[in-house]
Amino acid sequence: MEMIVVVGLIAVISAIAVPLFNNAIAGFRLSGDARSIANSASVAKMRAASDFSRVRLYIDLNAKTHKLQVFDKTSATCCWVTQGGETSLSNGVSFSYGVVTESPANTQGPIAQAPLCVDDAGVDIGNTACIMFNSRGVPVGNGPSFSPTGVDAVYVTDGHAVYGVTIAATGLVRMWRTLPVAVPQWVRN
Repeated sequence: MEMIVVVGLIAVISAIAVPLFNNAIAGFRLSGDARSIANSASVAKMRAASDFSRVRLYIDLNAKTHKLQVFDKTSATCCWVTQGGETSLSNGVSFSYGVVTESPANTQGPIAQAPLCVDDAGVDIGNTACIMFNSRGVPVGNGPSFSPTGVDAVYVTDGHAVYGVTIAATGLVRMWRTLPVAVPQWVRN
């Protein structure tokens, strides 16, 4: 009889613990991916300043990957060269802000992913997002003037929470978190 009670208690505790454990692991995956993006953006900023070149964080929204690219103005082909490898998002995580309709306060106007990347000829590349830094570590937009910008952001979600990585005009990289509700309560992480 005691054995049946013990087995029953283990079953009840397991039934409660397994979903909680799975939710915790999913949360760790999402926050880890957001931190990876924030770290990559910071590395891009530092590399741009140290190499006196333009460096961008190239995000492929469909493939769910991101990588660093440096503009190599010294080579004969003169263009974007990938440095390091690609980083993929975890299972169940995607580049999206889901149903959240407002960006974190004082970061950008309407919520949106960073602007499209451009190829070596200056043509937009679909389903991408780019955060580019100039040789002084200041975020700049695509285009002939590469003017400073302060509205770059990248959002990731797993359907339960949304993380945003924003880049201010000064180059400050910040990470935010909210639940996917119509009126978000963004909290800095």
